[in-house]
Amino acid sequence: MTVEIVKWSPAEPSQAVTALVERERFDAQAEATAREVLEDIRQNGNRAVSKYAKQFDGADLKAAAFRVTAAELTEARETVDASFRVAAREADKRIAAFARAGMRKDWSMSSPRGGNLGEQFTPFERVGVYVPGGAAPLVSTALMTVSLAKVAGVAEIVVCTPCDKRRKVNPFLLNALEVAGATEIYKVGGIQAVGMLAYGTSTVRKVQKIVGPGNTFVTAAKRQVYGHVALDLVAGPSEIAVLADDSADPRYVAADMLSQAEHGSGRERALLVTPCAPLARAAQQELETQARALQRQEYVQAVMKQGMLIVLVNTLDDGMELCNRFAPEHLEMMVRGPRNWLKKVRCAGAVFVGEWSPEAAGDYVAGPSHVLPTGGAAALFSGLSVDDFRRRTSYVAFTRADLSDTLPLIETFGRVEGLDAHARSARIRFQKA
Repeated sequence: MTVEIVKWSPAEPSQAVTALVERERFDAQAEATAREVLEDIRQNGNRAVSKYAKQFDGADLKAAAFRVTAAELTEARETVDASFRVAAREADKRIAAFARAGMRKDWSMSSPRGGNLGEQFTPFERVGVYVPGGAAPLVSTALMTVSLAKVAGVAEIVVCTPCDKRRKVNPFLLNALEVAGATEIYKVGGIQAVGMLAYGTSTVRKVQKIVGPGNTFVTAAKRQVYGHVALDLVAGPSEIAVLADDSADPRYVAADMLSQAEHGSGRERALLVTPCAPLARAAQQELETQARALQRQEYVQAVMKQGMLIVLVNTLDDGMELCNRFAPEHLEMMVRGPRNWLKKVRCAGAVFVGEWSPEAAGDYVAGPSHVLPTGGAAALFSGLSVDDFRRRTSYVAFTRADLSDTLPLIETFGRVEGLDAHARSARIRFQKA
């Protein structure tokens, strides 16, 4: 499969590039299916969850078997190999360290007349985490979500992930969830998991917020339960853009593009943007060569056919403009002086700076969460962080002098807005009873 090379500039856009950049973020069929399933779950609870677990995942799952047991966690712990246990603990440590460093702190400032203003942060009490487990058991996602919730201080971290037809969850995934600090784990996936978390059932209490990535059906379901619960961001099929000049190694470029093509949905996107024609041709050849050696051939070839593109631009500045328009989940910069280009990034979920920062390092161990906006949503959302698991509350502690100072302003706004009770609520404090 040969990946197409096309030319692009802001003045002369390419139809192929436009189609890739303006990709569909939501799927109409998924939206319709999610609406029907969610309403059934809202009305019928566990019975509907069981029905859709059977229909979509082939799992004969009754309500009594939804929750992963302590015995299943013990079995998973004893099943996984020692090297994985070490890897999971080390990744959890790095992710937690980054989360702690990035936590916003309570703060305050003095008001003009001796009072106090500020913000304080408190964790949600009960949060739902969705971890995909279909095409691949995303054990890293277990850590990249649950670890943050634990650091934030969430008391009840409720995880949903699909089981197989034998009602089993991958033991490596279960062990990662245990390491990260999940307090409840349910072997329910897809739309039915989102509905169960959002509405609750007779055996599963509803959560306050749902976070985590998923396929187009999970994304559609999350959008439709907004308001019943809080949400994090739009996180669907994976994507990558690589901005490269003639200093880049085409082997690295191709390998990183292919790393995002193997996830399995067929909707993944990979984009190389470069002003260097020799690099473009070399990367094109490397993509063909390396793809033939990969295990997940069917998935990779599908993305190479319809979701991968090499774009020649006139300058790196034009290339950065295209990357910002694409607003990718992951942006790699394999250019001279990459830190200088970092300041020019406006829209990207996460940036990987220089040739020693492959996107896979961010997926697994670097520290920032790999739950990131996709489908162009990086222009609107930021990636998952520890503060997504906490509420921000502002507070006002005025003195009598502060309120006296601002009383004329309050009365003016009340008069203009026609809300005299607002103004009166401040004025009455200075009137004798």
